[in-house]
Amino acid sequence: MKQFFTFIYLFYFLLSYSSVFAQTEERKTLQATRINSAPKIDGVLDDSIWKSLPTYGNFFMYEPGNEGIIPNNFKSEVKLAYDDRAVYVAAYLYDPEPEKIANQFSQRDEIDVQADNFAIALNTYNDGINETYFYVTSTGTIGDAKGNQGSLDFSYDVVFEAKVSKDDKGWYAEYKIPYNTLRFPEIETQNWSVNFLRRIIRRNETHSWNLIENDKGNPSQYNGLLTGVTNIDPPVRLTFFPFAQGLISNFDGETETSFSAGMDIKYGLSDSFTLDATLIPDFGQAAFDNVELNLGPFEQTFNEQRQFFTEGVELFNRGNIFFSRRIGGRPSGSITNQTETEIIIENPEKVNLINAIKISGRTEGELGVGFLNAITEKTTATLLDTISNIKRNIVLEPLSNYNVFVLDQQFNGNSSISLVNTNVTRDGSFRDANTSAFVFNVADKGNRFRTSGRAIMSNVNTSEGLISGFGSEIDIQRIKGNFRYRIGHDFANTTFNINDLGVNLINNYNDFVVGMSYENFEPTKYFNKYRFTATARHQRLYQPSVQTGNSLLLESFFVMRDRFAFGLDLEINSKFQDYFEPRVPGRFVTFNKNKGIGGFVSSDYRKKFAYDVRANYSYFEDEDQDGFELSISPRYRFSNRILMIFETAYFKRKNNFGYINRTDTNIFFGQRDITEVENTITTTYNFDPYKAIDLRFRNFWSTADYSDSIFYTLNPNGSLQNVAYDTEESNPNRNFNIWNLDLSFRWRFAPGSVATLLYRNQIFQQDERATLGYRESLVNLFKEAQQNTLSLRITYFIDYNNIGQVFNKNS
Repeated sequence: MKQFFTFIYLFYFLLSYSSVFAQTEERKTLQATRINSAPKIDGVLDDSIWKSLPTYGNFFMYEPGNEGIIPNNFKSEVKLAYDDRAVYVAAYLYDPEPEKIANQFSQRDEIDVQADNFAIALNTYNDGINETYFYVTSTGTIGDAKGNQGSLDFSYDVVFEAKVSKDDKGWYAEYKIPYNTLRFPEIETQNWSVNFLRRIIRRNETHSWNLIENDKGNPSQYNGLLTGVTNIDPPVRLTFFPFAQGLISNFDGETETSFSAGMDIKYGLSDSFTLDATLIPDFGQAAFDNVELNLGPFEQTFNEQRQFFTEGVELFNRGNIFFSRRIGGRPSGSITNQTETEIIIENPEKVNLINAIKISGRTEGELGVGFLNAITEKTTATLLDTISNIKRNIVLEPLSNYNVFVLDQQFNGNSSISLVNTNVTRDGSFRDANTSAFVFNVADKGNRFRTSGRAIMSNVNTSEGLISGFGSEIDIQRIKGNFRYRIGHDFANTTFNINDLGVNLINNYNDFVVGMSYENFEPTKYFNKYRFTATARHQRLYQPSVQTGNSLLLESFFVMRDRFAFGLDLEINSKFQDYFEPRVPGRFVTFNKNKGIGGFVSSDYRKKFAYDVRANYSYFEDEDQDGFELSISPRYRFSNRILMIFETAYFKRKNNFGYINRTDTNIFFGQRDITEVENTITTTYNFDPYKAIDLRFRNFWSTADYSDSIFYTLNPNGSLQNVAYDTEESNPNRNFNIWNLDLSFRWRFAPGSVATLLYRNQIFQQDERATLGYRESLVNLFKEAQQNTLSLRITYFIDYNNIGQVFNKNS
């Protein structure tokens, strides 16, 4: 607790130097107009209502720099109206050569393609922090994202309409943004802000309606004022997303079929707060995880793929103590007391999710409140006694309850403090866990300095009693101007553990970091952007207080005027004492000094053929150990509808050594050659912005080869001593090969409604034949049993208000 109070005192000391933030002085104002008759959303701006509304234009340069004047023949103009159901926007995007407008097709949220786009950045709280982006590309692809302090979360999905059209003067966009997609306070006169952004691909420019000073602050702090929205009577915010899924799977000659159905619900508890629920969820079409051969001491973690846990979770991610993959992940228990005559009949690798809800929103006083609850089912393993033929079940995970609660107070248009709590309750003789965090992100009036960090208390209740831990991070940085710098400190004691509903791979550290950077914010004769960064780290244990290592990282990044990008980096590491590789508390192994150099090049994606190449080389002093990595990723756009991206990556580490086994008296290490080859292919054919065929392929092969038969035992001082090791008893050689292929047809057949037909092919092999080459291993892989799966999932969007209208018409 002493560390916690010290941390809080330091925070308030720094906060005392913060002052009220004032947004840019010259803010434009847009007066919204109430209308009685809504326009038809077809992208053709010929509705009489648009002719009667005022026009707002005079856009500014935003990227690659604020300098420069936008030519009149590339001017942009917007009009905005509203009624009791929605906000309507018309955008006039003039172009003197409309035949040269970039027009690559894509699907929802894929707005970072070779197509011009237009975005509405709408902030219904005018707080300089939270806003929602609504995109449409020149080919009609829509996208939406939640913005927060400069970052965009495209996992956010709501139902809105946007259509485009073109003529000899340019292209046009027409929007309808229903109120059930927005959250705003229940007041008579709304205090909103807005900005509009236009991206012109061939000119490599982005224009903004209100000036965004790109050398300080975040884009959300530069919105113009949106006035005139009064007395709006929004509809009931209740929407349903029922789904049905059918699946047929074949593995090793056995065929299984299944059918499932469920529903996601969104309900506006108030104008500011929304309830999301998933009932009887089925995530069978979630994307593959990029599984690799894991030789290290830490678990592999993967990004969340399930839509319920990726959409609208920005509040729950405050402080980074919530990792949703824990919900419905591996069981917390394991099989124990297995007798010699028992065999395992069933041993589930994951726990099924029964249902989940989340409530989130923000008050008029900028207080964000979030609550998430999920329940997973009881999970058991089954053992069979081969003598008595009696089966018995072992509970791996009881009925379990997961909770996350967040309070996030934002202020001054650029700062926030948060309190976050996660809790796991397992109904049985299992561990329970509770974690609390105080999180802050505070900037001063002029956006010159930012102080951010977190203080975390972890509590794990096991059969052996309560174990409490503490961890903290603090970072102070200059965030304005060409030259910037930062200092930071990271700390965790020996009992810090948030892994029941979060991720911390290590604890027991007391690290310091300093960094500095220089970058340009206006284009030069040759470069649109360049940046130089230096970061130095000093790493220590907390107990005992000993140095574990030092490192220096130098990085550079350049983007030329023709969008050719390249960079170089150099890393220098001192002798390092690794306290985690031995897998025994208090023991460490020493790694020698090492250096690494790397770089990348990336060509202009506007061309049909483009490529990315990255290479890295590292070597260790006083030993014959080095590593080389190369990845090459060419891409070819056959037309505006077809894009293929191929990536091949090769990694080789020679004479590396690492942990292989241990006994009561010895910890064994072995010298190995590690080889990795990864090939991926991504191909998409877009019929239009609503339908596409996707091919996703990945093959990952890796070996750990101990054929030199050089083995060691670990000495107490961290050095290694040669020893004879019996590989017959425990063979450390590994040959790992995995193949995943997805072929799908996506059809967004109505707003919010999607049908997906997916064919999936999976093969996996892991054995001890580490001397095989890639081709031989691939031949052997295809001798393994393959799993082939065909599934069809249909999700349909239902708006309660539309149901009400149907019943009213019928009556």
